[in-house]
Amino acid sequence: MSQSLPSLPSSPSSPSSSRAALREPAAARATRLTKTYGKGETRVTALDAVSVEFARGRFTAVMGPSGSGKSTLLHCMAGLDPVSSGSVRIGDVELSGLADRELTRLRREKVGFVFQGFNLLPTLTALENITLPLRLAGWRADAAWLDAVVGTVGLADRLSHRPAQLSGGQQQRVAVARALASRPEIVFADEPTGNLDSRSGAELLGFLGDSVRELGQTVVMVTHDPAAAAHADRVVFLADGRPVDELHEPSSGAVLDRMLAFEARGRTS
Repeated sequence: MSQSLPSLPSSPSSPSSSRAALREPAAARATRLTKTYGKGETRVTALDAVSVEFARGRFTAVMGPSGSGKSTLLHCMAGLDPVSSGSVRIGDVELSGLADRELTRLRREKVGFVFQGFNLLPTLTALENITLPLRLAGWRADAAWLDAVVGTVGLADRLSHRPAQLSGGQQQRVAVARALASRPEIVFADEPTGNLDSRSGAELLGFLGDSVRELGQTVVMVTHDPAAAAHADRVVFLADGRPVDELHEPSSGAVLDRMLAFEARGRTS
């Protein structure tokens, strides 16, 4: 099922080494990002003065216990959810300074997002859902890239099906393919393997890794799975709405040990 990525000319944004990549300007950056919900006694702080950078051309996993702010961070970084205070930048663009139309254009042209709930349009086929962002932007799909994406997520025989005719796992694959179809500068993925079997999940993670290494894309992925996080270059751990630790070049064992340590600390605090 897995396909190699189409060969492309070398790009100056493609990292030649881990150290060189870390010197690249950040693809996305949050500075003292705070997100709260409600007021008064019902006020909840989902993100508490978070400062974090996601380097260009790197694959970052975000992990933490339930309620730690992982998904909220992705939504704020992608411009899908307004922040309460602080700064969010995609490249050099400050999101808080954009009008609604400008923000929509930036998301459409530079950001791919994989939602937990898929967010597919029920009246469109799988292929139409995948290519929708391209059509909205007035772009023509790169046939070789689209074939590689569709082949990797195993949808070649389901492209004419509508969401109601697809399983949950197949809908997840459509959502992932849609986020990648326009080859955006940065992809935010919220539990992209959550509805996939282990083989399909491994192939998808391999594809995301290849898109980073070969095309210089940036991927930020929320996951609860140490094996999935081990595909990343870096893991950022959140707890209580704040970054509390990180690992570079992680192994699944190291990620699991770190998560277990956080859980033990939470039980004794």
